[in-house]
Amino acid sequence: MTLHEFLDALGIKVGVVIAGLSGGILRGLSRRQYTAREIVASPICGALAATYLTEPALFYLRAINWPLPGEEVAAMNATAFVVGVCAMWIADLVFDAISRWVKGGHEMR
Repeated sequence: MTLHEFLDALGIKVGVVIAGLSGGILRGLSRRQYTAREIVASPICGALAATYLTEPALFYLRAINWPLPGEEVAAMNATAFVVGVCAMWIADLVFDAISRWVKGGHEMR
């Protein structure tokens, strides 16, 4: 069994992972000052988010009649790229909220 077949068996589309990874790389490198965390975390967040959120995003976009490319693969990869770019923004918000919470001295209950 090849890696591609294994990922397909898990329901993971390689094109979606690559598109999300590329979106994460673009997001990580497009900032004026980027940190090592962003260089490593952006592609990983982009690939993970694209893997799990592309199908629901496509379902929603079709439900609201958003204009999408006619070819299924093109629509999926374009959506995966956008999800990959947006994933690190969401991760940044979560990381910042957690660090503010930890620095604030709050105790876990």
